[in-house]
Amino acid sequence: MTKKSLQKRQRGDIALLIAVVSLSLIGTLFIYSASNYSADKTYGDKFYFVKKQLIGIVVGLVAMIFTAHFNYNKLKKFTPYVSVASIILLAIIFIPGVGVENYGARRWIGIGGLTIQPSEISKFALILFSAHFISNRPERVRKFKGILPILAYGGMTCLLIILEPNMSITMCVAMLMITMLFAGGMKIRHFIYIILPIVIGAVALIFIEPYRLKRLTAFLDPWSNPKGEGYQLLQSLYALGSGGWFGVGLFNSRQKYAFLPFAESDFILSVIGEEIGFVGLFFFFSLLGFIIYRGLKIASKSKDVFGYLLAVGITMIFGIQTVINALVVTGSIPPTGLPLPLVSSGNTSIIIFMAEMGVLYNISKNASLTF
Repeated sequence: MTKKSLQKRQRGDIALLIAVVSLSLIGTLFIYSASNYSADKTYGDKFYFVKKQLIGIVVGLVAMIFTAHFNYNKLKKFTPYVSVASIILLAIIFIPGVGVENYGARRWIGIGGLTIQPSEISKFALILFSAHFISNRPERVRKFKGILPILAYGGMTCLLIILEPNMSITMCVAMLMITMLFAGGMKIRHFIYIILPIVIGAVALIFIEPYRLKRLTAFLDPWSNPKGEGYQLLQSLYALGSGGWFGVGLFNSRQKYAFLPFAESDFILSVIGEEIGFVGLFFFFSLLGFIIYRGLKIASKSKDVFGYLLAVGITMIFGIQTVINALVVTGSIPPTGLPLPLVSSGNTSIIIFMAEMGVLYNISKNASLTF
């Protein structure tokens, strides 16, 4: 290896970090566009959500810089603590006076004027737990009993999240768990053993909760209840349809004027599509795709199993959430609340994702990559 290539290897994937920071700043711009009207009406401050997001980005940058320079292999010794802490945080939500309830769901922990969403932390905890467990003895994943600890930990995490209730994050965690097992070498027949109970459970969860069944009905025919369960999806489709090829122009969204609920968070992609159109979305998704591509390349070139699995998990949870969010706002799957990574409003989400991207960069410094 030449001195020049060694320096590039030690420097890591700078392009990944630039893309991550760029995406977070683009997200903040659209958060302002999507929320300035509602923020002014509700809080008397057009920049209310922007200020919160900028705080998250600053904290996230600090976390990303730290994890970018913290040897990822040292994360192994912290795995037991992170894994246990994640479960404890998810359980604390249900303690009266500690857990914060909003829109009928208890998903946050209140600390003074701050709120933390433990389910965002739990996704990284599962990645870390799975990567550590598999990398210690990779061959045991080929046997069904060898994957039981990951199934048990992932299952416990899913159970606590669905009790909040939060079906969207539950499904993300379940998909992440299966991804980690596949990346670790799980056999196809074991996948069938796992996927059947998950599918049956998902169907059961839809039918035992009336609001989930209503959402499914709204997805199949939103016009059947245009002012009820179908309202949000219809407003999202109106926004995307209004955008056309080139959009209505930055800050010119009409759906943000109290028509589209959660315009700055779960449905921010609808406002983005309205304002920059199909052509703008092509470049926007190219940036998202670039991050996923770089993450998978880092994983494929990783020098060790632990780094490989960490890179796969971080990249795939970013990709899973991106795809699900896009499918929801376009009406391709039933509506569910899920933020667009690094873009939607939400401090816990952006801090955790930026910290994870720092880990991904750290892995790239030791990978056989040509930048």
